[in-house]
Formats: sequence, C-alpha cells, structure tokens
Amino acid sequence: MTKALFSRRDTSVIGRWWWTIDRWSLSAILMIMGIGVLLSFAASPPVANRLNLSTFYFVKRHLIMVPPALLIMFGVSLLDTQNIRRLASFVYLMGVAMLIFTLFHGLEVKGARRWIMIAGTSLQASEFIKPAFAVLVAWMLAEKYKEPHFPGLSISMGLMDILVLLLLLQPDLGMTLVVISTWIGQLFIAGIPLIWMGIIAAMGIIGLCGAYFLFPHVARRIDQFFDPSSGDPRHDLYQVTQSLEAFMQGGLFGRGPGEGIIKKNVPDAHADFVFAVAGEEFGLFLCLFVVVLFAFIVLRSLIRAMNDSSLFIMMATAGLVIQFGLQAFVNMASALHLIPTKGMTMPFVSYGGSSLIALAIAMGMLLALTRKRHGIVDVL
Repeated sequence: MTKALFSRRDTSVIGRWWWTIDRWSLSAILMIMGIGVLLSFAASPPVANRLNLSTFYFVKRHLIMVPPALLIMFGVSLLDTQNIRRLASFVYLMGVAMLIFTLFHGLEVKGARRWIMIAGTSLQASEFIKPAFAVLVAWMLAEKYKEPHFPGLSISMGLMDILVLLLLLQPDLGMTLVVISTWIGQLFIAGIPLIWMGIIAAMGIIGLCGAYFLFPHVARRIDQFFDPSSGDPRHDLYQVTQSLEAFMQGGLFGRGPGEGIIKKNVPDAHADFVFAVAGEEFGLFLCLFVVVLFAFIVLRSLIRAMNDSSLFIMMATAGLVIQFGLQAFVNMASALHLIPTKGMTMPFVSYGGSSLIALAIAMGMLLALTRKRHGIVDVL
C-alpha cells in the first residue's frame, strides 16, 4: 500500500519524508497514542461525573488535542538539524519566560505553582522546555567536541542551572530529576572523564538528601514508601492502595472494558494512575504491551542514533529518549508502588492537552533526528 502511495523516486517533501523516517518508531508512537485514546474513554467519564462535568468532557478535550499533536509532530519531523536547533532555542527561551510567569501568576495546586491558564486550558511550561533543553545541551557539547576552547560544558551547565532553579521554586522535584538525568546521560555519551561523573553523582545524592529535608512533601512520600504504616491509608496512601488492588483484580486479561472500579474511586485515574485502569480493565497483557512499546521506541532510537556520524544527533536523541522513557517509567513504577509516588503523566496516554502538544514536539524532534541522511555528512 505504501509503495503504491510513495515511490522511491518521489522527490516531494512527503515522499522524501516517508522513505527517510523511522517508520517503526512512528508506528509505535501512533499505537501508544491510540491506547491513550482507548484509556481516555475507559478512565475519564467517572472522573468527569465526580466533578459535575459532562460524562465525556475529558474524552472530548483529549480527542480535540490529538489532531494538532499529530500535525505538529509531522511538521517538526520534517526539519533538518539546523532548524531543530533553532526551534529548540526559541522554545527554551519561551519556556523560561513562561516558568517565570508561572511563579507569579500560575495556578496553585497542592502547594505547587506549575500551571498557567491560557484560553481556558491549563499549560505546564516545563513540559515544553524539557525537549528543547535536551537539544541545546547536545548542541553545546557537540560544539565543545568540535572546538575544545568553546565553553560548551559551562553553557550546558548554565542552561541546566536556570531550569533547575525555576523548577525547584515551583516546586517540581520530579521534573528536576528528569532534567538532571538527561544532562548526566548526555555528558556520559560525550565522554566526560569518569572522575567528573563520580563528582556529579555525589552532588546528585547530596541534592536528594537536601530535598528530603527541605521539602516536607518529599520527606512524607519517601517515609510512606519505606514504611506504609506511617501514612494514613484513607488519605496519604489511598490512591496507591487502590492502584495495587486494581492490578490484582485485573489479572492476566482484565475485568473487561468499562468494568473497572478504580476509576470510580481515584481522583487521578485519568492522569497519574491511568496505568492502573489499564491493568484492571485490560489485564497484564496490555500493560506489558505498553511497556514493550515504550522500550522499543527508546532502544530503537538509540541504536539508530549510535550508527550516525553526528555527535550532536547521538546526544540529542539520547536526551530526548531518556526523558521519554524516564517519564513513562516513573508513571508506571509509581502506580505499581515500586518507587515513592510522583505525579508524572504517562506520555501520550494520560489526559493532558498541553502535555500532548509538548510530547508531539519532542517526538517530532526525535523522528527528525533519526531520519536517514543519504549522502549528508554532519560534522556536529
């Protein structure tokens, strides 16, 4: 079918795009988005009813954002590396401005200011700046490799420090850890000496200890993870307890579409705990399929990038998939109580309009960077 639609001799923009794009990763992304739509129908209606909204309020909002996300992902995937860097620079600067605006005019939810309202839609600026940060760090480190006297490492550290400071002021420790992990992973690929990696790791451990003592909500979640009896099961541990019960009730094949109980009791069933809804209604096999899809995108993109001659492409791709994979892992591990609970959505699956658009930009960048470049040599 695709051969009939797009001949290898087709020199149009879409024709060249089709034969150079990583169609396997694109297919996996589209399948994850399809599962997100399916779980939106499964998890959102009871949440909307509890909030006295129309039954399919969240479903409609999710579906409205899917076409723009697809168009944005396609548009960004058409860009070359130079324009990817330009886009990342623009998004980073806009993201910093929005983060500063959020600190003063953002919505306060559970003691944190992470969202701003635009045209009736809540927007989390950190979701947009995250992929731009990964691309800019890769750019700076690649320039450092090309020209040893270029202060690429210092600039990348400055980009991270600005972002981490703004995130901690919200506060958003989970997103902070994702940003720092991205930076460390890219430094490792860039070949930074192991002694420096050890120093950075030690600083990270000190930072985590500091967060435990500086942020009461972090200390409470860690204490409850290691000692569940320290929390109130009706409040502090309620969502986690319900989530684990949902997985047990789901078994191998699930209770069936629409038959789940967790979505009727858990406030964040359509967002942070959507994985539990999948486990209860569709069973272990769908959950494993979701895990395989995320792992496939991460591993295939890394393998494809490592075969590229461009250090910039290797590091930018690594940064983007570290963020993508880590966000999915944190969401699933929190639902399974493998780590302390952290309010982080599952990419393309959890409800969230601005999150869909931000992820579309990130995956568009990933698809653009991993396209085949016959006859093109990029020294960066």
